[in-house]
Amino acid sequence: MSRQHTILITMGVMMSLFMASMESTVIATAMPGIVRDLGDIESFSWVFAIYMLTSTTAGPIFGRLSDLFGRRPVYMVAIAIFSLGSLLCGLATTMPMLIAARALQGLGAGGLLPLAFIIVGDIFTLDQRAKVQGLFSGVWGISSVIGPLIGGFLVDQISWHWVFWINLPPAAIAAALVWIAWRDPVRANAKRPPIDIAGALLLSVGIILLLLGLDQPTTPSGILMLSAAVATLALLVMVELRAPAPILPFHLLRDRTFAIACLHGILAGGVLFGSMNYVPLFAQGVLGTSATEAGTTLTPLMLGWVFTSIIGGRLLLRMSYRTLTIGGMVMFVAGAILMARLRPDMSRLELAIALGLMGIGMGASIPSFLIAVQSTVARNVLGAATASLQFSRTIGGTIGVAVLGTLLTNRLSAELAARGLQADAVPVEALIGEGATAMTLAGEPRLALAAALTAVFAAPLVFALLALAVTFLAPSHSPDDLRRKREQREEVTTAKEVAPQQAG
Repeated sequence: MSRQHTILITMGVMMSLFMASMESTVIATAMPGIVRDLGDIESFSWVFAIYMLTSTTAGPIFGRLSDLFGRRPVYMVAIAIFSLGSLLCGLATTMPMLIAARALQGLGAGGLLPLAFIIVGDIFTLDQRAKVQGLFSGVWGISSVIGPLIGGFLVDQISWHWVFWINLPPAAIAAALVWIAWRDPVRANAKRPPIDIAGALLLSVGIILLLLGLDQPTTPSGILMLSAAVATLALLVMVELRAPAPILPFHLLRDRTFAIACLHGILAGGVLFGSMNYVPLFAQGVLGTSATEAGTTLTPLMLGWVFTSIIGGRLLLRMSYRTLTIGGMVMFVAGAILMARLRPDMSRLELAIALGLMGIGMGASIPSFLIAVQSTVARNVLGAATASLQFSRTIGGTIGVAVLGTLLTNRLSAELAARGLQADAVPVEALIGEGATAMTLAGEPRLALAAALTAVFAAPLVFALLALAVTFLAPSHSPDDLRRKREQREEVTTAKEVAPQQAG
């Protein structure tokens, strides 16, 4: 592939990565305006969660399909679905319509997010990937964190509809660049394994049941759904272990690097995305900031993430990825400890330091694990392995958002009741958005929200500590070790592909 084509592809997938990951958080500062227009604050968390649900479920499916049918056609399908979902989100006139459109948007994003990293794994060598993957991880971090800032600006200056419509022009440009420049390699005339339809269905049903159960975990219906989710996911494991081309490659869990990377992704993703979605709410509802100002509170996280991703990619060529990830996770836990001490009189500097440390931790660990995994798996499962690693982070984030959303709802109701207030008697404007600025910071609804959010930010600390602990279990591979493991896997894969042809 020529250098010019490589540059065009990189630009295209970087744009699509930016959009898809931004949409997971851009909604945070737009929700106050959306709730004021559409009502139904009870569905607040579902606008976040449904996007993460569909993108989480779709990721492994798109990744495996790209192994079977090629990267370019699968990428085009994903970006078309994402664009349609973005258009419909901006046209929504009710909260159920918005949630349905966000589900479609998330479905497309579930293809774009892993495909960006899969394509990077295809077109770059290990040394190039260590540099470029850090840049891509930085873009992913920037877009995830800058989303609330962009959302706040668009809501304040134009309208919340443009939070979604802004995706349409860059999506068209990204699709054109990839379509023109990408050429899938010519495939051997080997028989293509069947699509794992059973695995895709079980994965979708299991994740939906899990999220529904987590929304009301203490109710009889919630317990029933959680039980059904466990049974469905157990059946999924059995099916995937027997499938010729499984959506989720559970056999790769025998590789310690892949297994630890996925476990780290679940734990760290839950802490990061679960907490990050509620920082702008704290800024608006407790500190009384505007939507744009609330978005800027996440800037330190963005800067820490980007800087460390770029520097870490280069350090990875000189040191063990395990050393880099452990150092990053120590920083991540330090930030989580500071976030657990969040309170109404917390200084902006303390909040910035906490978020900055968390950004540094993710910037050091995410690209390191990704590069290590892509360097150890065979090329014929590169898409499935990369998408599964992405899946681990998004499923962690999905669970984190759902659990913390339930915790926030329950604690807020309890705090309001303790102050002699009924939850349904407190208008939305009394807690979030511009209407809150008319109240004093000592207002009872504001104090109730502050107390509830304190519990929300304290809970993830346990999982941050667990994420650090599992990182110590990762094998220590130097860059040379990763190169040798990749060569060995390629030799094994080539032998398996040649053997049937020789037998025939």
